[in-house]
Amino acid sequence: MGLQGAEPAGELPVTLLPTPNGSRLSWGLDGLWPRTPERSPCVVGVAPVIYYSVLLGLGLPVNLLTAVALARLAARTRKPSYCYLLALTASDIVTQVVIVFVGFLLQGAVLGREVPRAVGRTANVLEFAANHASVWIAVLLTVDRYQALCHPLHHRAASSPGRTRRAIAVVLGAALLTGIPFYWWLDVWRDADAPSTLDEVLKWAHCLTAYFIPCGVFLVTNSAIVHQLRKRGRGGLRPQGNKSTTILLGVTTLFALLWAPRAFVMLYHLYVAPVHRDWRVHLALDVANMAAMLHTALDFSLYCFVSKTFRVAVWQVIHDAHLPCSLGSRPQGLGAEPVLKPLGLMKGTQL
Repeated sequence: MGLQGAEPAGELPVTLLPTPNGSRLSWGLDGLWPRTPERSPCVVGVAPVIYYSVLLGLGLPVNLLTAVALARLAARTRKPSYCYLLALTASDIVTQVVIVFVGFLLQGAVLGREVPRAVGRTANVLEFAANHASVWIAVLLTVDRYQALCHPLHHRAASSPGRTRRAIAVVLGAALLTGIPFYWWLDVWRDADAPSTLDEVLKWAHCLTAYFIPCGVFLVTNSAIVHQLRKRGRGGLRPQGNKSTTILLGVTTLFALLWAPRAFVMLYHLYVAPVHRDWRVHLALDVANMAAMLHTALDFSLYCFVSKTFRVAVWQVIHDAHLPCSLGSRPQGLGAEPVLKPLGLMKGTQL
């Protein structure tokens, strides 16, 4: 799998850290994984704590700013794409709070995972629900863009703010329901025993629900969108929705790249070596988690780079937030009153 080197199968003693070949030879000794008394060290030290603290400190304010700007654009234009992007940003905010703050920082670093089992498992439900919501809102956005570009008449007739809100509500409800089975998710940092059937089912469900199925949808719909845009370009027609399509391709590509290590390391951990006993898998899962969570903080930069409309909306939010502070800080009688004074009616004008 590339995470660790393989040695000749016949020369592997049972006491070595597990390798792909060693795990296959250990069936008669200790189930799937060989018996090793020591627990794998965390070779990255405090780096994850620093990383997640910076990610939360920078990403959360940026996502809040993004949410306000998108809410204004959605209210003004009533376009479904802005509503989906707003829901995606809200899901990223919940992901940062629930997974980054509660899961990695509070539970993992501050409390050292010494929390009641029911509390930890309830946190698992919220974490997986937030993850599923973020991913499948992106799927909704992808399907909406596909319909808008490939079936514009049907999209224009069927699209409405009410339908958009219902679709988002259905996805959020489904995300919460699909998070419930992960109440029984085992802590991958401590599962020293071979995986049970339930553990295997949950890990496969996680990889399929949060990565492989969404990426399949992204691949099919994005390919159709790009093909349609090229077809219009060859026909001399001016492509519509280029900025929305660029944002869509950027969001889905970032997701596919940054979440790939997480999915593959989870499967490697399931069938080859435990995090509990192999420091290399421990390191790989740490890095994979950090890469996956980076996705929640990059959308703002992508939106600003692609869309001038979004940049203007962000500047207006910052300006409106700064203006009351500037007016409130002025001494009384220094010209603040004319700015806030409403315009009067012109002479001779009636209401």
